[in-house]
Amino acid sequence: MSNPLMKAKALKIVFVACENVLTTSLSLPMELMRSAASLAQAPSIKDVSDHFPELEIIIASVDGEAKSTHTGVKIEVDCQLSDIETADIIFLPALWRNPFPVVQKNRSVCQWLTHIFANGSALIAGVGTGCCFMAEAGLLDDKVATTHWYFFDRFKARYPRVRLQPKYFITQSGRLYCTGSVNTLGDLTIHFVSQFFSASISSEVERHFFHDVRHGYSKLALLDGLNPPHPDEHMLEVQSHIGDNIAEAIDFNFLANERSMSRRNFDRRFKAATGQTPLNYLQKLRMETARELLKHSNLSVAEIMFHCGYQDATHFRSLFKKYHGSTPRQYRTTVRAKLFNVT
Repeated sequence: MSNPLMKAKALKIVFVACENVLTTSLSLPMELMRSAASLAQAPSIKDVSDHFPELEIIIASVDGEAKSTHTGVKIEVDCQLSDIETADIIFLPALWRNPFPVVQKNRSVCQWLTHIFANGSALIAGVGTGCCFMAEAGLLDDKVATTHWYFFDRFKARYPRVRLQPKYFITQSGRLYCTGSVNTLGDLTIHFVSQFFSASISSEVERHFFHDVRHGYSKLALLDGLNPPHPDEHMLEVQSHIGDNIAEAIDFNFLANERSMSRRNFDRRFKAATGQTPLNYLQKLRMETARELLKHSNLSVAEIMFHCGYQDATHFRSLFKKYHGSTPRQYRTTVRAKLFNVT
């Protein structure tokens, strides 16, 4: 039984404020993360983890002074950047219009980023033109990155060592994340919610905030060093086989024998390569497929169940709720809900 007095470590999120920031690139991730923390306390959330992190959100600027957005809205700050030695997530908000003069004026942001990145485990997320701070600091040298489409050419000329990826809306290179716009920032933040809270809470947050169909982090992102995600060719073959036969019964004993492995060694190799057991990997893939079909297809729930390899409706519904926080029918109703019902 879990100890009700036990508290999870606080999740420390830092937003860097400077002049000409886009307000939504500050407010959107704040609201998504706050909602996740609130939902984590809801009695309706039943998840495998009993302890979700409390949030510590800090807005900081170089001089500790409030900053004005391009619309004239004042962003109040909590402290100077130099006061912060550690963080779990750092957001670098988008800058309105030409970002380079602002980056030059705030070069101490780059120095702070270099220091905190080298001395901790912080994830750093740049939004559109805010990615220029990471590039200016040299953190993106020889790494994949993206930025706002309007500045692709100037970004490439200014930072020739950065492996700019114009075709991708999100890039990840280790602990460094870049998004091309405020819109894809929503997808990245939902991904962070799934990492620091749970998949069911991230699904719940997504359904509350986004009535439109989101593409999702995994479909938008180029994951540097994770394509393919591991070098074990045997396990890559197994993953490919699972993906190609998702509707069929998967015999893991047969797959192990086919590769002259004991089942125990097969399971160990698979988990070392993917971080999951073969069964958990199969379940997660099937649940993600079910979610996409509920969003994008007109197949019935029963047809989707069979397509994902399940025969028992109760078991399918239970698994879907475990992964996504609602039943398949509830999920489809929410993601397809109309903001206005005209009769």
